[in-house]
Amino acid sequence: MKNPTILPTGLGLLLAVLAVGCNRAPSPTPASPKPSATAGGGADTAGLPQGWKRVAGQDVPQATAATPRLPARVRSDDGAEVEIRDVGRIVAGGDDVIAVLEALGLAGNLYAAPERSATAAGKAAEKHFLFNRTTGVEGVLSLDGSLFLGNSLRRHGVLAERLRATGHAAVVIDDLQPPPDKVRKVAEAVGLPVQGQALAAQVQAQMDQAAAMAAHNPRRPRVIALSASGAGGLPTVAGADSAANQLITLAGGINIGEEAGVANYSQLSNEGVVAAAPEVILVTDNDLRLFGGEAGLWKAYPTLRHTPAGAANRVWVMPDIALKATSVGSGAGALALAQALAELARG
Repeated sequence: MKNPTILPTGLGLLLAVLAVGCNRAPSPTPASPKPSATAGGGADTAGLPQGWKRVAGQDVPQATAATPRLPARVRSDDGAEVEIRDVGRIVAGGDDVIAVLEALGLAGNLYAAPERSATAAGKAAEKHFLFNRTTGVEGVLSLDGSLFLGNSLRRHGVLAERLRATGHAAVVIDDLQPPPDKVRKVAEAVGLPVQGQALAAQVQAQMDQAAAMAAHNPRRPRVIALSASGAGGLPTVAGADSAANQLITLAGGINIGEEAGVANYSQLSNEGVVAAAPEVILVTDNDLRLFGGEAGLWKAYPTLRHTPAGAANRVWVMPDIALKATSVGSGAGALALAQALAELARG
């Protein structure tokens, strides 16, 4: 049975760690999890309420298996020059980083991941922890990882600096940057720069294809992206500075959260939801579960029923890694959403 352990942290900060396995499996690099096989415009409704559909990208890029070339010397997004000598026990700050590790064939090198990971490798990691801006140095060090890969300057910049001061390798790849750049930087940090360049090129090509598709639409459908958390655990909508906003805009939609002046993931009033008149409701698989399914989603935002999207019961469910993170799956996700929005725009 897994028992939670509260680890000591510096400066009064707490990091909760859950041990998931008794012994780490001594495995060489396993095959990466397969991407979703559901096309963006397809009407896949398996396991969804009547009238809803799944929008998931095909052909998430995967790299040819290779052995990391170490030591690797990289510049962290907080400006520090870092040398990485061991990528055998990676502590990752988020699914965006983890998805790149999967695509590089390094899923088995992931040692610790956030508790609510949506990626297959994140769920299967030996250790899980609560990861937020209050994460402390001692807590991360107690995980005994070989490399810390943070994904946010806001949350992990100071932490990474303090980890490096102890001699621990720590790199931050900030979430607020184009997906191809993030893919390249993660790959460089784990000693696979050539594979990273190839993956990044494929992601960029998919994004370009999605943008070209969107450019031919007669209009831009109005979209609301919901999250079950983000404002102290309360339901929120995606606004500016969110991966969802980048995806919706690239795919040819209007993100009503950004239009309403919402920053990142923040609350929007019930009146604001109605006034925004979204035609499409986007939600991830994991957020739908956290909402409590269909009934929970409508309960969280009852006025959604009075919008064009609610009246048409037009709810599209996307993978978490496509909608809520910029990563290796962003191009495939953008293509899938662009196809679905194009069909809606053309009636």
